[in-house]
Amino acid sequence: MTMTVEAPTPVKQEDPLKDSWLRRQLVTLLVGFVIVAALPLFLGDQAQTVVVRTLIFAIMAVGWNIMSGFGGMFSFGHAAFFGIGAYTGAYLLVDHGISPWVSMVIAAAIAAVVGTLIAYMCLRYQLAGAYFALATFAFAQMFLLLAQNLDALNKTDGFNIPILSSDSWAMLQFEMGSPIYIWIPLTILALAVLGTIFYTRSRAGQFVQAVRDDETAAASLGINTLKYRLIAVAASCAITAVAGVYYTQYYFYVGPEQAFGAAVSVEAIVPAVIGGIGTIWGPVVGAAVVGPLSEVINDLLRSPPAFLEFLQGTIGFDVVIYSVILISIVIFLPKGIFGSIRERWRR
Repeated sequence: MTMTVEAPTPVKQEDPLKDSWLRRQLVTLLVGFVIVAALPLFLGDQAQTVVVRTLIFAIMAVGWNIMSGFGGMFSFGHAAFFGIGAYTGAYLLVDHGISPWVSMVIAAAIAAVVGTLIAYMCLRYQLAGAYFALATFAFAQMFLLLAQNLDALNKTDGFNIPILSSDSWAMLQFEMGSPIYIWIPLTILALAVLGTIFYTRSRAGQFVQAVRDDETAAASLGINTLKYRLIAVAASCAITAVAGVYYTQYYFYVGPEQAFGAAVSVEAIVPAVIGGIGTIWGPVVGAAVVGPLSEVINDLLRSPPAFLEFLQGTIGFDVVIYSVILISIVIFLPKGIFGSIRERWRR
């Protein structure tokens, strides 16, 4: 009599390396959140403004990095989606009294749809590399011209947010210097980074990185390259729009240049490039460097030490110093601050 013994069914086990990677990312996020959340206890009003601006830069950079870093679609027109968020929040609040919390959801949806349509048209006609970047820039300039000429958007006057006499969570207005002004964008940034962490581990995130590395090989394996690229674009644009809504609520004003100007796109790109494109923490590290840097340079030129007194009040010199520092980082750390440190650590 012959006895047949069935082989045991293999049990699928999680990759321990991935588990430890995920734990490290989550612990880093938690520790960083707690540290930054404690900053308002030690900062003055001017320093708080720098921190808020830095957090807005970081949110924009994280959004840009999903599309351009992980997705490989370099965008020079993210001002379009930041501006959509800024103007949506301002318009809905000023003309209809709608809470900025609701505006964040609406603006994210609008920006995701608009960004997906723009990317679809570019990818449909096989625009890539510099041509794709120029196309996104052209759309951002188109939105700038619309904002400057549409009566519904108050043309060049923009929107002034009405200031309330008391604190209001619904309208995101609090006493000047309130730590809540830091905690809200910090929470948005933490959620954006958390979403990026899980996105890079998901099927969509893995597929879009495969398309970025070799589109032909990915397509030959049956990956729908257009679909997963558009998913990355939608997520990127939505995050950037949320940053725009908060910008308007914090500064109580938005105009065409503040929303759709070319400088806004640069503010999304530079932190990611300085920190490390295509990394989880690169945009955050880059924003932490870029955000305070301009303020430090301005303070130095306002009150320089004795041996640099000849620089006091020099117009435009702060931009020169700022540019030299950034160019130096790009030259000597081509993979960004975080990317270069990570590579050397692995070695």
